[in-house]
Amino acid sequence: MTATVDRPLGAGSGTPASERPPTLGTVTLPDEVRDAIGAELAAMPDPNTDIDWAMARYHQIFASLPTPLLQQVLDFGRHIDTPGVTLVDNLPVDAGLPATPSDGGPSRDKASFVAEGVLLGLSGLLGEPLGVLTEKAGQLVHDVIPVEGGSKTQTNQGSEVFLNFHSDIMHDVIGRYDVANPDFLVLSCLRSDHEGIAATHYADARDISAALDPQVLETLHSPLFRLNAPGSYTRNMAGDAEVLSDPVPLISGSSECPEIAISANGVRALTGGAQAALDQLQGVCRSVAHKVLLRPGQALLINNRKGVHARSSFTARYDGQDRWLQRTYVRRSLWNIRYRVTSENRRVHF
Repeated sequence: MTATVDRPLGAGSGTPASERPPTLGTVTLPDEVRDAIGAELAAMPDPNTDIDWAMARYHQIFASLPTPLLQQVLDFGRHIDTPGVTLVDNLPVDAGLPATPSDGGPSRDKASFVAEGVLLGLSGLLGEPLGVLTEKAGQLVHDVIPVEGGSKTQTNQGSEVFLNFHSDIMHDVIGRYDVANPDFLVLSCLRSDHEGIAATHYADARDISAALDPQVLETLHSPLFRLNAPGSYTRNMAGDAEVLSDPVPLISGSSECPEIAISANGVRALTGGAQAALDQLQGVCRSVAHKVLLRPGQALLINNRKGVHARSSFTARYDGQDRWLQRTYVRRSLWNIRYRVTSENRRVHF
């Protein structure tokens, strides 16, 4: 495992770091548990054939985790004071892995589905995986892979630029992009980048709020910002034009339990003071963030409301051996976004 933490906090007025709950957790599977789960996952078919049956079976398999580890994952999803990000280590992997798809996936050559089982099994402990038509065509398992044509974009296809701190959001006709968005993401590593330098960063809103000047924090709590729709939506649905949300705050809630929402594709500040606060926010995110270099057999559980995440730049070679992650969007419940569900698939939303 490679996971480093460097979080020098600024001079904010929030609770001292020593008195706040930890914002990064770790779960490591014993070898015998990894091997037992791996053997059961290796016998599973493509989960997309019958996703609800597959999710039920994954529940059975992951219930064999030692109770303290199982509780740690469950607590991550259900309590407000638990870490915003958790690294799960020593997970089973596929016995063989085909070339990394050059088009962003999915792979048509993958012969086993251990990675998908790991991803969906962990997701099922947090809630329900969902698909969004404008993100990876509604797939439940997203392949996060560098694509040559998108190398400089603020999307999951990018590699040459730092992917700014953001939440995973989705365009919504109600005007709010932070309502139907995922509660959690799960990121699982199938293959590292060539140099092993691609890092995932996570900045917890509790640490961010504590590090910000009170006046800046007050501005960020005001509805002075409009989120741009995700790059996948603007590229495919709007001719790359901005599609902005209603005015919203970027941080909401109490200082003990704040929620944060930032769009990767751009935030438009409505005043000069709001722009200055937005600029400070990105800098503070960098200063308080946890940094994780994911390796095969590792997954990140990410709370998409407690914090924001980013990705460092790296060199993609488009040679079949590039970085390959898989991702799920997870909701604790699909009920309160039922207005978005498609008639063809009850897990896939507009």
